[in-house]
Amino acid sequence: MRSLSAYRRSLLPAIGAVTLLAIPVPSRADTANPLAELVDAAAGRLQVADDVAAVKWRTGGAIEDPVRVQQQLAKLADDAARNDLDPAYVQRIFGDQIAATEAVEHHRFAQWKLDPATAPASAPELAESRARIDGFNREMLTQIGLRRQQLHSPECAALLDEAVREVSAARRLGEFEHGALTSATREYCSE
Repeated sequence: MRSLSAYRRSLLPAIGAVTLLAIPVPSRADTANPLAELVDAAAGRLQVADDVAAVKWRTGGAIEDPVRVQQQLAKLADDAARNDLDPAYVQRIFGDQIAATEAVEHHRFAQWKLDPATAPASAPELAESRARIDGFNREMLTQIGLRRQQLHSPECAALLDEAVREVSAARRLGEFEHGALTSATREYCSE
């Protein structure tokens, strides 16, 4: 028959395992940067610029379309007002996003001009790319509403820098694309 001390020694590992199971482990949502989803949507929207640039390259279309930009910004301001968001703030954010997108398109054009062999042989339909952009716009507006407190807090700049680094790494953005994302998000912490 086992002694009482041997019995206790055999129970220690089991008690330790049960204790470890009882310690709460933070979930990804508990530890994730609150601005990560907003920045990720901005990065996704920027990445659509490759497809848009391909369409414009193949069709000879202009990269910049000031009339369309104003239409988009007006629609986004209306959407912001309907969602109790500051329309001027939303227009600044999306103005930067559009400017960064145009910069990515110019960058692609420069690459293709310098090395025509890398130019796209085909391109998706522009309507498909615009639908994806609209989806990212909706997600960004949703995240702006959900993260209003963090966007206007003293911690915003640090959270934003961290989110841009994390999203850039997760999406494997190159140096240029990382710079475009930084530019697209530069007004997030403004009021």
